[in-house]
Amino acid sequence: MNFTGITPQSIVELSKQNSQEIKELFKKLKKKKPKNLDAVIHSLHQEAFELYDCLDCGNCCSSISPIVKEKDIDRLSKHFRIKSSKFIDEYLQVDDENDFVFRNQPCPFLGNDMYCMCYESRPKACREYPHTDRSKMHQILKLTETNRSYCPIVYVIIEELLKMNW
Repeated sequence: MNFTGITPQSIVELSKQNSQEIKELFKKLKKKKPKNLDAVIHSLHQEAFELYDCLDCGNCCSSISPIVKEKDIDRLSKHFRIKSSKFIDEYLQVDDENDFVFRNQPCPFLGNDMYCMCYESRPKACREYPHTDRSKMHQILKLTETNRSYCPIVYVIIEELLKMNW
């Protein structure tokens, strides 16, 4: 795996380079549903996280907002010792799909050092990001393709998938 030259600033442009090839691969994978797809992606996920430190990037926290569920709101409100309604008013908005998301980017809880101020209480979507260790990866290939533009780990995993004979 090679992370050379992949920065939060360059990843959007890099991810455009072979986007049609990715679309074709993912269409093929979604249709075929290879039995080993999860195992292959999980192995690449493991390898990537051994080589890359998210604290060097923070692009996900700087660029996109997770969906914030009711349980997340309750947990975060408790963490910050404020009422859920106040947390919603101060930090959240409803998006086009009727989900709560953070009102502003970067995330209001991202420190200058790329550490999360509420790491132990962060939303479930943040805990699971970049979702490359989930089961039934064929079901979230569209999300994975989107995350490729934000996350160096996802970008490299997909580049490795392209090299394989599916």
